[in-house]
Amino acid sequence: MVQFAEPGRRAKLAAKEHSSGSSNLPSDTDDSVHDSVKGSQPEDGRVNKKKRRWRRFKDDLPEPNGDKSMSKRRNSLSKAARDPRDEPERKEGKKAKVVQGTETRSPTPVIDFDGLSRPSRGTRERLDENSEQAAERLDKMRAAVRTILECVGEDPDREGVLDTPARYAKAMLFFTKGYQQNVKDIVNDAIFHEGHNEMVIVKDIEIFSLCEHHLVPFTGKMHIGYIPADNVIGISKLPRIAEMFSRRLQVQERLTKEVANAIMEVLKPQGVAVVMESSHLCMVMRGVEKTTATTITSCVLGCFERKEKTRNEFLSLVGLNRRM
Repeated sequence: MVQFAEPGRRAKLAAKEHSSGSSNLPSDTDDSVHDSVKGSQPEDGRVNKKKRRWRRFKDDLPEPNGDKSMSKRRNSLSKAARDPRDEPERKEGKKAKVVQGTETRSPTPVIDFDGLSRPSRGTRERLDENSEQAAERLDKMRAAVRTILECVGEDPDREGVLDTPARYAKAMLFFTKGYQQNVKDIVNDAIFHEGHNEMVIVKDIEIFSLCEHHLVPFTGKMHIGYIPADNVIGISKLPRIAEMFSRRLQVQERLTKEVANAIMEVLKPQGVAVVMESSHLCMVMRGVEKTTATTITSCVLGCFERKEKTRNEFLSLVGLNRRM
């Protein structure tokens, strides 16, 4: 026979079992509290790490008084677009001061846009003279040549040399016509934006000039090269600039330098290289009388001066490296 416990007794037994089981097994409440305590440690670490990062970033920010600057940050537009309409606006540089409507001396010491290369009083007078003054100048030169003919033992009234003073005076004015020209008029705004940055060379430009020491000719060839900074110049302007400076009383060293500086001034390229080789009649017809001697001069500016490979490439293209 099965005996059943009384209701009151069953309730006491159930309460006893519940109390003993709760002491031996962890409750759901205890587990949730333990997990929350255990998980709070890494979360606090991540929060502290983020705070440290923010403090470091905040310390690097520029302060209101401008002690720290952000100038080291690079511009996202590292290269200018080829089309000028896509290029960012550039700040205009300081313009040369204009006094009484005329331009002042340019930064290059050998160029002066109002008179020219190393202008003297006579240069400016010749540049600004009228027709009457020009005729008077021609008469003075003609008289001077007549005097020279007399001094060398010639008869200035002889038929063969009767018109020589006038012819020589006109020829000398033509030989030195460069004194009445300037770079700005010769270039005539023939500068074009092409986005080109490779070497440009015009070689074997014939040069005729007068040695300022003896007033006898020296002749030869000039090679001109430049690397554009996006802008190119009309190629005919390079021989014209060389012609302008050669049509003056010159020495070859200065002539080479003046041509290079003029191109650097008007075009603002990455670099300019000019090489000239010529024969001087002052050392052929007189003096040492060396008929086969040639003189080579060079002037390199910008990247041609800084980079040996660029300079050697130019010399190779104009044919100088192969002969040396």
